[in-house]
Amino acid sequence: MGLGFSLARIWNFAPRESPSFWLVKFQLCRNTRQVQLSIPSRSTAFCAGIVLLSTALCSVKAEPQGNVHAPAVAGSVVPVAADGAVQTLFDGRELGGWKRTEFSGGGEVRVEDGVLLVEPGEELSGIQWTKPVPFLNYEFEVEAQRRSGLDFFCGLTFPVGATHLSLILGGWGGGTVGISSIDGQDASRNETTFFRTFDDFRWYKVRVRVEAGRVRVWLDGASIVDLETRGKSLGLRAGEIEMSRPLGLATFRTGAAFRGMTLRKLAGSEGK
Repeated sequence: MGLGFSLARIWNFAPRESPSFWLVKFQLCRNTRQVQLSIPSRSTAFCAGIVLLSTALCSVKAEPQGNVHAPAVAGSVVPVAADGAVQTLFDGRELGGWKRTEFSGGGEVRVEDGVLLVEPGEELSGIQWTKPVPFLNYEFEVEAQRRSGLDFFCGLTFPVGATHLSLILGGWGGGTVGISSIDGQDASRNETTFFRTFDDFRWYKVRVRVEAGRVRVWLDGASIVDLETRGKSLGLRAGEIEMSRPLGLATFRTGAAFRGMTLRKLAGSEGK
């Protein structure tokens, strides 16, 4: 927005009673930093004063027109909100930063009744986050619900330092829980593996916390994984699940619903 003002009289050059008083109009456009002057030519000294005034005003830093950032690159891993701030990743109305993962034969994805639905596919189906995420010292939360099928309804892939892991809920026939992969062993056969029953159309709340040397997982508020990662080989199970990086939700021959996706940075979050 332009800054304008007028100096009605210049007392040193035109007395108050003079019928031909000076009128100076000064227009400063803060966006383009251009100056327009309309001055009746009479005094060199007066003009020099106006030039000095305009130079001083032009040195004022213009306010930015909103936050300007380079567009996020899909799969980029950089810092997000300030430490402790919770970033909502799904508003219940549209996909927003999520997109359908292009798995071979994957099911369709849509938003309906405030939840994000993933239809069953031939094998993997799911969504991935396309905006920046941290890779250490953060928490991710999601609520997941199995709507059809007998395999995993929540395959949460997330960054851990320079690599990624997947949390599996309901795999291998519907009851396996665990992390893939640790020292080359997938979620069905490592130190995080256990079995439980999951009910269709029931919401399960998952919280994953990633810190240097440690990954923790809670299911409905109860701790289910407390993994010391130092000295271990971490990585995704080979195959299309790698398409879920850096942050994704997948199912296997199963229909599911998701909601309540949030991301929270912890002190010392890293992302570059």
